[in-house]
Parts: sequence; C-alpha cells; structure tokens
Amino acid sequence: MTTGILAIDQGTTSTRAIIFDQAMKVVATSQCELRQIYPHSGWVEHDAEEIWQATQQTTRAAIAEAAAEGVSVKALGITNQRETVVVWDRATGKPIHNAIVWQDRRTAPQCKALAQQGAEALIAERTGLLLDPYFSATKIGWLLDNVDGAREAAPAGKLACGTIDSFLLWHLTQGRVHATDVTNASRTSLYNIETLQWDDELLDLFGVPRAMLPEVRDCDADFGETRIEGCDAPIPVRGIAGDQQAALIGQQCFAPGEAKSTYGTGGFILLNTGEEIVRSDHRLISTIAYRLRGKVAYALEGSIFIAGAGVQWLRDNLALMDDAAESEAMARGLEHGTDVYFVPALTGLGAPHWLPDARGAIFGLSRATGPEQIAAAMLEAVGFQTADLTQAMASDGIAAATMRVDGGMVHNDWMCQFLADILDLTIERPANLETTAVGAAFVAGRALDILPEDIDLRQGEGEDGGEGARFTSQMDAAIRARKLAAWHKAVEATKAFASGA
Repeated sequence: MTTGILAIDQGTTSTRAIIFDQAMKVVATSQCELRQIYPHSGWVEHDAEEIWQATQQTTRAAIAEAAAEGVSVKALGITNQRETVVVWDRATGKPIHNAIVWQDRRTAPQCKALAQQGAEALIAERTGLLLDPYFSATKIGWLLDNVDGAREAAPAGKLACGTIDSFLLWHLTQGRVHATDVTNASRTSLYNIETLQWDDELLDLFGVPRAMLPEVRDCDADFGETRIEGCDAPIPVRGIAGDQQAALIGQQCFAPGEAKSTYGTGGFILLNTGEEIVRSDHRLISTIAYRLRGKVAYALEGSIFIAGAGVQWLRDNLALMDDAAESEAMARGLEHGTDVYFVPALTGLGAPHWLPDARGAIFGLSRATGPEQIAAAMLEAVGFQTADLTQAMASDGIAAATMRVDGGMVHNDWMCQFLADILDLTIERPANLETTAVGAAFVAGRALDILPEDIDLRQGEGEDGGEGARFTSQMDAAIRARKLAAWHKAVEATKAFASGA
C-alpha cells in the first residue's frame, strides 16, 4: 500500500476531504456543501453538527476511494475557516447554539462599546488585531450572554469553546483532546502573539472564562489520533492551521517578503514578515503565520470580506448568471472593459477601512449598463481591494515582488490578468489551487517525516492535469491610475453613506 496524507479542509461554503500521496498528488477527494444560515441582516451562522456530519461523510468517502487505489492514510491535517466559533457541552459534545461565522456582524455594538472604553490599543498591542466583529472574542461573549445558563456553566468547566478546528478535533479524538494551534488562537482577540499565551487581561475584557479554552499547540504538534471507518489503524493528527495560514504554507511562502492571496468566499493577503512582528500604520493585521518545529513566523494580513461571495450574490440574488464561472466570459466579452464600479461591502468593509456598518454600492450606471458590466465590476473590485492592501503593505515597509494566488476564483484567467494589471505585479498561479489542503497535508506529512523536506508543492500537475500560470501587467500606467482614482472615489462615497454624512 502507498502512504497517503488526509487533509480535512473545512471552509465557509463546503467541507472537503482530500488525500495526497507522498508526491503531494491528489489521489482522492470528497466534498459536501455547507448550508448558510442568516437569522437576521448581518448575521451569519453554520450548524456545527452539520459540519461534523459532513466531515465524517467526506473523510470516509475519500478514504474508501484512496484504498481502492492502493493508498493507506498514515497522517491527518486540519485546515479551517478562521474566527468562526462554536461553544459546546463537554458532557455531550453538542453545540449550545449554531456556530457564529467570521462574516457575522452582530457584535458591532459590543465592539463600539469597547472602543469607547479605550480598549483598542490594548487589543492591538497584545494580539496584533483590530477591534472588529470579525474576530472571535465578542462572538463567544454573545453566545454566553444569549444562551440560557451558558454564562454560569462556562466558568464551572461545563462548556468548551473554540474555532472549528478544535471542535472537529474534539470529536475526532472522542473528547480526549481539546486543543487548537497558534494560527487559529491568534485570530480570537484573546491570544498574546508575543508571549504565545492566552492573555488574562483580554479574557477579563471580553468576559471569556479560561476554563472554556483549548490548549494552544504548534501547527505541527501531536494532536492525538483518530479512528476513521475504512482504516485498519488509528490515524495521528499532526497538523492544524487556519485556512489562510495553511495557504501561505501551501504556497511555500517561507521567506520574509513572500506573499500569497487567496480568493474564495472572501479574499485574504498574507505577507511573511519572518520573526518580526510588523505593526501596521495602515490598519492591517499583524498575525502569526505559523509555528513549525518550535519556530514562529509572523505575517501582515489584509482581509477582503467579499470576493467569490460577490459573484455568488450576482448569481443567486440578482440572477445575472446561471453559474459563477460565467462571469469570466461576461467580462471578456466587453471590448472596452467597464466604467462601472462595484463596492461589494455586503457584510461591511474589511481592511484597511474596517467599517462593519458599510453596505454595498454600484457607481457609474447608465442606460448601456447590463449584466456583463456589473459582473466585470465585481471581478475588478477584487483587484481594486487587493491593490489597496498591497499598497498599505508597501507603505508599512514591506512590498511584495510577486503575488502567489489561489482559491476558486483564480480559475478565472480574466480576473488573474486584471490583478496583474491593476497591481502592476507578476501573478503566479500554482497548478493545484487547493493550497489550504496542500498546506495542512504538508504540515502533517513533514511532522511524521512522510514527506521530504525539499518537496516542491507548487510544481507539477493540478487535479485536472493543468499546469500553473504566470500573468504579467499589460495595462497602461495612465489607465491604471484613472481606474484606481475612480475606485477610491466610489469607496469614499460608500463610506460617507455609511456614516450618514
């Protein structure tokens, strides 16, 4: 039997299990779509029990498929949507409420109240994060305050909480291990990224009892073992990383100055800053990139809340297309591009603005505007937001020479070319776009010496046999400047509307 590595990739829109061989070639995969729950405007939830059931279903299916190909799984890595939190009963393992998703904005009032108390500076100093509903701490507080009996049960040790990785790990190990890794812990607003410890002052500030929290371990630590139907022996869990950090690892951005941008539901740029915590003057996040073999690396991060979700919104809410993939042909069919500007603040504006109350707007409409122009404007908005973030990173002292991209959206060649044009950078797309799963599998495989240290994760064929690609800028500098200026006017108008000015 050939040795395989299983990656559980629990994302915002689906749960997947992917098995790689020792050459990091995909040998089996299974996917289950994830239901989105919207109880109120700005609220986003997931059924954590549904996530666990999907995890069992997909892992069993992938393992069966791999076994038929003569592949036996010997290691497991987990990567997950970050900031999304679950609180569950330690006795039963059952969630006390739906998981609150990273996109959820319900705790904006709590964040404003903390800001009025002057808490922002402390939070930024200890965690590298900004005070925003995006992060986990206020979500945990909301659950404790809004589920009957939770506030009393938590300090008594009856409840556990954590990001999705720790919830899955709890169930994979049948409640024996309550742990997370440094990357997920660093997204909670409760973890001190300098001391690498839960911070008591922040726990008091957000009202989160320490008794609920998981133990924090390195990304490649021993997280116990699990038994999965179809496997003759227990599988060691030897890798955990939040999805964006896993993508950074999967893109092999191990040197300071190397950057990747992932375009899935949202868009996330991470720039490796090495052993140094770079404090941004432009409202970017300082975060932990990874901690492998005892060595920590940090990153600057910029978050775009709406990327692929914007194209889905055009498909599902406006019925402008039957399939999100049609957006490429719609944009390519425009001879002169578009002068329509779409600010997709459907769940607020992320970095560098951080305005949870902002809402989307479209500018430049005319009688000539049709579905093609709006689709192109959405794709361009991803590029414009990326340009704002890369410029902020450059202003903070670290400029990316190239940008490595991944995620479902970068199947779209038109969008990748626009990224190269508007960023004036070379865009590198790997053969296998599932870099979050690649990163999780790599961490687990290296921890057990299943994979060689010098393995190249970015070369070779992708799942469809395709090769990677490079896109270089072809846009005239004057056109780039004009389009960016118009985009910035649209953003300022959106912000003015949000503020009531």
